[in-house]
Amino acid sequence: MNQTTAEQTTRPTGAAGSAKFVGWDSRKYNYFTPKGRKATHYEDMTLDVQPDPKRYLLQNWIISFGDGTPTYSETWTAARSSDWHKYRSIDEEWERTHYQRQSTIIGMISQAVENARRAGAPARFDKTWVKVLEKHLGAYKHAEFGMGTALMHAQRYGYTQMINSAILTNSSYKLRFAQDITLYLGDIGQDIPGFDAEIGKKQWLEDPIWQPTRKLVETIGGATDYLEKYFAVNMVFEPMVGELIRSGFFMQAAAAQNDFLTPTVVSSAEGDYQRNLANSIELMDILVSDPEHAAHNIRLFNTWLKKYGELAVTAAKNLQPIWSLPHNKVAKFSDAYEGAIERLQNIVSQIGLQMPASITTSVAR
Repeated sequence: MNQTTAEQTTRPTGAAGSAKFVGWDSRKYNYFTPKGRKATHYEDMTLDVQPDPKRYLLQNWIISFGDGTPTYSETWTAARSSDWHKYRSIDEEWERTHYQRQSTIIGMISQAVENARRAGAPARFDKTWVKVLEKHLGAYKHAEFGMGTALMHAQRYGYTQMINSAILTNSSYKLRFAQDITLYLGDIGQDIPGFDAEIGKKQWLEDPIWQPTRKLVETIGGATDYLEKYFAVNMVFEPMVGELIRSGFFMQAAAAQNDFLTPTVVSSAEGDYQRNLANSIELMDILVSDPEHAAHNIRLFNTWLKKYGELAVTAAKNLQPIWSLPHNKVAKFSDAYEGAIERLQNIVSQIGLQMPASITTSVAR
């Protein structure tokens, strides 16, 4: 054997599969510590997909912005963490399971609308209620779209793939529901003479009832801190405005107006929020319990709660006239608003924050 052949035989190679080490032939990832006894499929598919120089990107970031800002930075939120990689979403949703769930929801809504239209249900809706759907469900879809786009921006800046995935699926659910409403109003409009599926945009832009909600949505969208956006959407907007109008009005009032279809469509968003809320509470709880930064994060979150809570109170109270519009008034704004405050108090208590004194159960404007 000549010298060249011997060197080729003994020289280390970087070819895939050439090195043998503990677990080298296993199809299970073992470079992270799972949350439970064994790693879940979600953890296998999500953890460390987004690199971090503190863990495995030993050569540091290989791409940075022109001003030297790295690809991902811990400074993109005012919140602090001793370990951003600790977070796992409660619903353990990743790409495949997200598409499956979205497809199931869309299929459910599509089938319900198709069956209702086949039976002629939209034509039997109370005429006054039809105007409510045109104007106010049509306006509310813009709030959902606004929350979706705010979260879409936020997800790019999360420091880990686990955080980004939770925010991104949250965004996807909001955008899907905005689309659900758009398609729903367009579908039933084909069966209701004179139905105006476009007037909702005018209401959103011009109706005084919706302007405080619009201000809240645009304030959230204008925030530059990605975690502030995630906090504001799920901890404040959803319980104080989203659930208020969805569950407190449309889902309760519709049946008395001979409309059994709208609650089916709207209920999908309530299911979405239960998952998104659980995911966001899990992250906030980790941050307010952080061994090094708990006090800082609690002060920060209380500041966000006061800022967006006061905007949400104004927005919620300004929606009150909508409850007076249907012929059959079976839902009361006072009940819905008190329920929203109780919901917010429950959320706040779970993450150890202080309810601002400016947020009260009084419905006086």
